[in-house]
Amino acid sequence: MEDQIRSFLKFLKLENGYAENTLIAYQNDLRQFLRYVLAQLDYTHIKNWSEIEATTLFNYTESIKNNGTYTSSTVARKIAALKSFFHFLIAQNELKEDPTVLLDSPKVKKRLPRALTPLEIDQLLQAPFSPENSPKSKRDLALLEMLYASGTRVTELVSLDMDDIEIDENSGSVWIRKPKSNIREREIPISGPALDALRYYIEYGRGKFVRDQDEESLFVNNRGQRLTRQGLWLIIKHYVKTSGISAEITPHMLRHSFAAHKLSQGKSLQDIQKLLGHANISTTQIYTQVQQDNIKEVIYDEEEV
Repeated sequence: MEDQIRSFLKFLKLENGYAENTLIAYQNDLRQFLRYVLAQLDYTHIKNWSEIEATTLFNYTESIKNNGTYTSSTVARKIAALKSFFHFLIAQNELKEDPTVLLDSPKVKKRLPRALTPLEIDQLLQAPFSPENSPKSKRDLALLEMLYASGTRVTELVSLDMDDIEIDENSGSVWIRKPKSNIREREIPISGPALDALRYYIEYGRGKFVRDQDEESLFVNNRGQRLTRQGLWLIIKHYVKTSGISAEITPHMLRHSFAAHKLSQGKSLQDIQKLLGHANISTTQIYTQVQQDNIKEVIYDEEEV
């Protein structure tokens, strides 16, 4: 049964680009559940995950909800780990039915990541500049400028292909496609420093990395292959450190900063909703609660935001 857990974690790392901290948390969550199952009198003989019943999963989740040790966010993560794991087993044809279908996660209050201040944005965007003006510095500047100027999700940014970029002499835009689809979902205009950085990277930086002339990815790593979410996260962590910013900054915070700063500049909620790709205006309204020094607690779905 441990073999399936290891296979699941490997899948999350290689296929979905999960961060190491998330992988460790999921591993601990699944092993905690396995210990619970094996400790039950009637389950000492269990050799396969298919033998675990839905009632066992329900009883386990109720026990962690009611023991008073875990926060609602921790409980929600543990349940998410179980759901994802059993969905993985179904996809691998090791299970026929989903025993987690009736599991209910608690609502989680999360604190919206604060919008970066203009000074922090300037510090971060200045960090990639280097005296030698290397291809890496060109790429990294374009990445940071694009994250802040477009408000794209990390997955959307690293999924961009060369065909998704339209640049002429004075303007530019990027097309965001629906997940796992070739359908164009929305167009985001790019101008100013972001356009300059993107154009400069495409003309003078990208070609230094690409080895296969058929490579379609816009942003590539040092091996000339598509940059991953984890790779982008490491790049940002590096420049946060070198820029001297003391606060912890994640890629998603640049998306929040984009929306919050657009609002402060007078952009309408409807315009921001369209740029961010929100299905409902209520999701975009969260950004009216984001302030530089005073952030209220709200319930939200981070993947949707």
